Amino acid sequence: MVRGTEERVFQIVVAAVLSLCGLAALFPLLYVLSVSLTPFSEVLRNGGFILIPRSITFDAYRKLLTESNVPQAFGVTAFITVVGTLLNLAVTSLMAYPLSRKQLPGRNLFLMLIVFTLLFSGGIIPTYLVVKSLGLLDSVWSMILPNMVWSFNVLIMKSFYETLPEELFESARMDGAKEFRILARIVLPLSVPVTLTIGLFYAVGHWNEFFQAIMYVTDRELFPLQVIVREILIQTQQPLENAENMTPTETLQMASVILASLPIIVVYPFLQKHFTKGMLLGSVKG
Repeated sequence: MVRGTEERVFQIVVAAVLSLCGLAALFPLLYVLSVSLTPFSEVLRNGGFILIPRSITFDAYRKLLTESNVPQAFGVTAFITVVGTLLNLAVTSLMAYPLSRKQLPGRNLFLMLIVFTLLFSGGIIPTYLVVKSLGLLDSVWSMILPNMVWSFNVLIMKSFYETLPEELFESARMDGAKEFRILARIVLPLSVPVTLTIGLFYAVGHWNEFFQAIMYVTDRELFPLQVIVREILIQTQQPLENAENMTPTETLQMASVILASLPIIVVYPFLQKHFTKGMLLGSVKG
């Protein structure tokens, strides 16, 4: 009886702590969403703190979506995200698979070089000179090719491939399958969790592309979403007269956060189970 009471108390405490943690995680998102939907006059009356808006307006979203460069920036960001992620996954898989095979000549040397890039990089100026020498300035490819492979993701995917039974590879080779066929027909279909996990990493990175855009791109038509949103936040400073009709910077800022985060928020629940499984299985072996 005592044990049952202690277990119930423990479960109540755990549920209370998890509920508080969940509220702490949801509170910032709810605040950002509420401010983005609230008229500025109400924001002023409440001192800038809005949790549940009394009235709802979509003026901030309308202003963001009607800016001349925002729809085009969405297209650029979508292209970078989709094409970049596909290329990232293709190259990462082609690197991770041979590195997962212990019979690969020079395997330890290649792994050491990959780990070395986790600790040291060429720096901003040498990278810029490389991009310039390749003729990638003012091109969408300057926001894709320099980050074609993330060393950490290669190691995660390599570790996952090493967990696959060696008997599968031996059987395929006995049937005459070559390495590319083994990768396409056996390894990739069995690696959906880690592939989706790594793909989510790459997609989020491309969707939030900002630094490379301001480094390599000067053509406004090629600016991604994050750069355009930054410009809007800087250029839409307005005086506080006629507060009923204005769309303030704070409201635009909150709306831009929701607008820029919405695709990832929508996609993540569908990938959550694969994300957790991929991270766990990919980290079993070092």
